[in-house]
Amino acid sequence: MATYKVVDREDPLLRKISKPVPEITPNVLKLIRNMLETMYEYNGVGLAAPQVGVLKRIIVVDIGEGPIALINPEILERSGSQTGEEGCLSCPDMWGDVERAKYIKIKGITPEGKEVIIEAEDYLARAFQHECDHLDGILFIDKVHKLKVKRR
Repeated sequence: MATYKVVDREDPLLRKISKPVPEITPNVLKLIRNMLETMYEYNGVGLAAPQVGVLKRIIVVDIGEGPIALINPEILERSGSQTGEEGCLSCPDMWGDVERAKYIKIKGITPEGKEVIIEAEDYLARAFQHECDHLDGILFIDKVHKLKVKRR
């Protein structure tokens, strides 16, 4: 496996809308494996394909309960509200509180080609929403209530 360089927030690619994945190919599976490796290398809890320079609708998430990879994820339902601190591998020196849905229902395709629906709450729901935003060119800094910046 290999790790990728994470795209910096200034890169215009992060503001583009990702394209659906029409089929699961060996290259898609390799991308997912390398995205997971990259996420772990950078100590992240989630990563979207645009963050490694690929405009495909693929996300990976691991909040400490094991990795989840979804192809063509789509949030079907949202309810409730939670506000919590977020950061981003593409914005390593920034963090802040973001309001998100407390509960979501998300649909996607696993790397094995199975369509799944996952009900997520709290931190997992937050992670899915954060990564899905990346697929639509949205960064957490667009939604943050008060941005905090670490001075170098």
